[in-house]
Amino acid sequence: MKRTDLIRHLERHGCELRREGGRHSIYENAEKGLRTPVPRHREIADMLAKKICRDLEVPEP
Repeated sequence: MKRTDLIRHLERHGCELRREGGRHSIYENAEKGLRTPVPRHREIADMLAKKICRDLEVPEP
């Protein structure tokens, strides 16, 4: 999955960028108080994208 598609999906479901780390962007679901890192690779493995969505409690893409 392309990183831009994953970011768009997260933002549609209420997540927002909290801060930029060294090699990751930290996204937060403020409604539920959950945070998780999103790597800055062009392609993100489907299993990792699903895990990120589960960590933020948003529907899987």
